[in-house]
Amino acid sequence: MALKTIVIGFDGLSPQIAEGMMTAGALPTFARLRELGGYARIATTAPAQTPVAWSTFATGRNPGAHGIFDFLRRDPRRYQPDLALSRFEQRSRLLPPKAINLRSGATIWERLGEQEIPSVVLRCPCTFPPEPFSGRLLAGMGVPDLRGGIGTATFYSTVAESAGESETLQRLVPQGRGFRATLAGPRRNATADLTTPLSVEPQPGGAYVEIGEGASSVRTALVIGQWSDWLRVRFRIGPLMAVHGLVRLLLVRRDPAIELYASPVNFDPKAPPFPISHPWTYAESLERDIGTYSTLGMPEDHTGLSNGRFDEDAFLASCDLVMREREAMLRHELSRLEHGLLFCLFDTPDRIQHMFWRFREPDHPANARHALDARYRLVIEDHYRRCDDIVGEVLRAVDDETTLMVLSDHGFTSFRRAINLNAWLADTGWLALRADASRDASGADFFHQVDWSRTRAYALGFGGIYLNVAGREGQGIVAPDDRAETASRLAAALTGLPDAEAGAVAIIGADTRERLYAGPREDEAPDVVVRCADGYRVSWGTALGAVPPGWFEDNTRKWAGDHIVDPAIVPGILFTNRSLTESAPHLLDCAPTIAATLGAENHADFEGRSFVQQMRRPPRNASSC
Repeated sequence: MALKTIVIGFDGLSPQIAEGMMTAGALPTFARLRELGGYARIATTAPAQTPVAWSTFATGRNPGAHGIFDFLRRDPRRYQPDLALSRFEQRSRLLPPKAINLRSGATIWERLGEQEIPSVVLRCPCTFPPEPFSGRLLAGMGVPDLRGGIGTATFYSTVAESAGESETLQRLVPQGRGFRATLAGPRRNATADLTTPLSVEPQPGGAYVEIGEGASSVRTALVIGQWSDWLRVRFRIGPLMAVHGLVRLLLVRRDPAIELYASPVNFDPKAPPFPISHPWTYAESLERDIGTYSTLGMPEDHTGLSNGRFDEDAFLASCDLVMREREAMLRHELSRLEHGLLFCLFDTPDRIQHMFWRFREPDHPANARHALDARYRLVIEDHYRRCDDIVGEVLRAVDDETTLMVLSDHGFTSFRRAINLNAWLADTGWLALRADASRDASGADFFHQVDWSRTRAYALGFGGIYLNVAGREGQGIVAPDDRAETASRLAAALTGLPDAEAGAVAIIGADTRERLYAGPREDEAPDVVVRCADGYRVSWGTALGAVPPGWFEDNTRKWAGDHIVDPAIVPGILFTNRSLTESAPHLLDCAPTIAATLGAENHADFEGRSFVQQMRRPPRNASSC
């Protein structure tokens, strides 16, 4: 026998919900695991965001060391938002582009490999592209779609429509007995995409859809309201070259108009344009073993539900498909685990809570705009039961030499009111607008109306505020020597910010980066990070530089639950079959704990400490996975 550690992650699982369900007897496996070893609420990161939290879990270091502070980062020279998890760079037109992982720091699985302990890591965020180590890894959040974004779907219709967020809109044009359009693939250049033909032939109760041309085309029969299987599509670069992808289709309606939804085009695990696994061949071999699966970092099609392209039933069906894929991955790797670490993350709890939280609250502002169907009242609780079943299956495979940890990166709460940070900054003199500016936009504005020559601070992302520092920002005016004192004054001004209309405090507090972070990448952090009160979150417009007229607005979107609030409000869960030695564990403690359970030496980089006792390490010649 050899030491094994299994870590099951459930993104966003809330202790408040889990504890109540355990008390009611609705989560028997979680309750049993609590009795076998221990249970605690685990402190999350600031901010309580998925990529930030799981990066801290993986590296055992705070964001100032691993460099992930938000989903978004800004280019200080141009004041423009960009994705914070990875980027693509092409140093020469003669060389292919290269994917760069923007997370720093060695991970726990790399540290284990240095001590000849193997690992299998399934879908951990911020692992694209994967780093080499002793084991197997399939990358998670951060893997883009074939267009290079976090997920751009395509909506087809025979009638005129307006494009929603994160989607491409195409009109179906009559041709013969059906309709034609195209499916967009990788970007050819700044103004053009590679495309492949798409045709729709209506049939009673459904339609035939064909994608591609010639021998490489695929044809499938669709039934209204049912997702297709994964379809392999091909985008030709030239006579002998092509980029391959996967797409899933949903025929939304047949009459009076035809409406067809195409998922974001995923990397094909058989031929990804960039590495999504380590070794590179693991993605393909995994598909041979379990079947085709989504590779996109955020595979649940929540934007289709948000944009009203399909209903809650179709979204739940999409989530079920993702869960089945993940369960198959876990079972496959669990069946051949002999030694070392096995980590598997289930992202879907987070997505379901985002989109179904409003059904828990009949008076949620979103329900004034969207129908409140009683059928969905217990969707979240039903999903927690499914997570409990997954843990039950894993627990049955655990022996005396195996440590089992089940945890979430953060909890969840309601998102009822949105805070327009840039509007507050403008009205209090921190941010200046051009003389001809109009403050009627609440969406993505990208700071087009800002007068940088008179601006001292601006908000970007989901809670971060940056000072307009001379020499750092493109048109900075705050003296570098005054930065720290200016940030402290701004944080103090934001603390306790009231929402007079609601009669509540919207921002509990705000912290300077010096109070939150330490490490080689601290200078990249926002200068101030706000801690929202329960029920509040920074607005979508704030994240992308909008400056609307009001400080607050009701959240009427279907995305009605969230977690980017004061971290103390949304701790995660932690279960283990070993007795806990710490009563208040933190995500920073996970890496040293995993090392301890495998008898490995603790690494000096790890900032936390183990919350279980050190295990005795087996001999070096123990079998490996």
